[in-house]
Amino acid sequence: MDSTGRFLLSLVTAATFLQVRSTVTVIGLYGETIEVPCNNGAAKPEDLIFTKWKYKMDDGTSGDLLVKQAHKEKAQIQAMDGYKDRVTIAANSSLMIQGGSLVDQRTFTCMVVYGSNLDEHPVDVLVHKKPLPPQIKDKAKELENGKLTSLGVCTAADANPAAVIMWSKNGKLLVADGKTIIITPSVKMDPSTGLSTTTSGLQYTAVKSDVGAKFTCTAKHSLETQVSAPETFIIHYPTEKLSLQVLAKAPIREGDNVTLKCNADGNPPPTSFYFSIKGQKVTVKDSDTFTLTAVTRNSTGDYKCSLVDDDKMEASEKVVVSYLDLSLSPTGKVLKMVRDTLLVKMEQDASGDAKVSWTKDNRKLDEMPRFDNVTYADAGFYVCEVSVAGIKRSQSFQLVVEGTPVIKKMTEHHSEDGRHKVLTCEAEGVPRPSVQWSVNGTNEENSYINGKATHKITVVPTGNLTITCIATNKLGNHFMALNVSSLIKDEKIPGKAAALVGLFYWLYIMKSRRGTWKTGEKEAGTSEESKKLEECKAKV
Repeated sequence: MDSTGRFLLSLVTAATFLQVRSTVTVIGLYGETIEVPCNNGAAKPEDLIFTKWKYKMDDGTSGDLLVKQAHKEKAQIQAMDGYKDRVTIAANSSLMIQGGSLVDQRTFTCMVVYGSNLDEHPVDVLVHKKPLPPQIKDKAKELENGKLTSLGVCTAADANPAAVIMWSKNGKLLVADGKTIIITPSVKMDPSTGLSTTTSGLQYTAVKSDVGAKFTCTAKHSLETQVSAPETFIIHYPTEKLSLQVLAKAPIREGDNVTLKCNADGNPPPTSFYFSIKGQKVTVKDSDTFTLTAVTRNSTGDYKCSLVDDDKMEASEKVVVSYLDLSLSPTGKVLKMVRDTLLVKMEQDASGDAKVSWTKDNRKLDEMPRFDNVTYADAGFYVCEVSVAGIKRSQSFQLVVEGTPVIKKMTEHHSEDGRHKVLTCEAEGVPRPSVQWSVNGTNEENSYINGKATHKITVVPTGNLTITCIATNKLGNHFMALNVSSLIKDEKIPGKAAALVGLFYWLYIMKSRRGTWKTGEKEAGTSEESKKLEECKAKV
């Protein structure tokens, strides 16, 4: 104690009453400023003379730190050791210790002198430090099913007090049983800092279900509880089951490549397998697949795989190859004459129940077409489509129906204004027949639909007429006569009208076959034509 301290104490010793208060405890943080309160932070007495801080040294004796007189602004530092540059006094008389460390874990006493009283307020200081984040070290490369193995060591370093370590799997606490789970904790103190490092070793007996399990260790401390990063481990276990997988886009069709994959549930998985291909055993090394290239319908069947070191453990799978054959008769372009017969025959061979559909000119038909008596309306593009399990086949034919022209009817009716007559000639024939009349007309109208040609003309008959319509194509011709009455007065057709029609017809035929023909000229022709022509002339 210096001379000032002795002097102050001498002033109060004779007439003061000493009172030692009960000890309180405060906790400071390692490395930070520790505040040690005086009289639990109570207000200073009004007749305060001075405040003094002292501490209990390592040898048990008391050491002075500082003294602060009530009438002075600054405190007098009395410490001569490591506290000399680390201690100050706050306005509320608290002792401030900078850079707290474990050497500060001791008893500090605040001496308050006021009036005729001297109070001592002892304070026990504890210094806490949370550990560094826990880490799992010395981790096992893999764990073996059913075998006790050192999984790793968890470390929680540099703490005060020492941390307590606990192990968990998938968030559930692991409890040591001395057989399948063994936990070995230990604590080591650093002599230079006094901080403690806790370690905990875990020996663990893995099971198959531990695949993907997350192991963690937790460091429990008064300041904070911390959890390590999760760790997963490779679990080794033997194969217990095989499965055979068919890798191909469904449905499997002829020409496809099909890969067979043998899956084993062991870890690590086997590297070699037997594949049974249509009864023949094939060994595959360093792979778990076998590829069937360009499969056919004959490839359908059961396939197997097994372990090389245990061929009794096997798996099987059925491979079904879908196929579809279609035969259609006829195909391509088919030419038929009207009223002919056409036989359509379709045959199909499929791996399952096939669906058959027919269309004509892109319109769906209810059934396969039959042609017992071909008509012009039957002409069109026919498609037969057959499908089964994702496979489609189609074949087609184009039916063309031809026939010599046949005039079905001739009609006449008055025009709307009543000044004309409209003549209509309807003829069937393919190729399209050309239509000619024995009279000239106006306002001609033509149409040709489904082998039917319709030709209209407008005439102004001033007398009764017999008008002829002739339809012609490359296959032949046909004519028909119509008696057309005068717009002025209907009269009966003269008896020679039919003969005139016949004459006109034969004139037309001969003209179309041999060129221009003039009455009175003799040209070479068939005897039949000449005979019929003479008959017509005689009737006229």
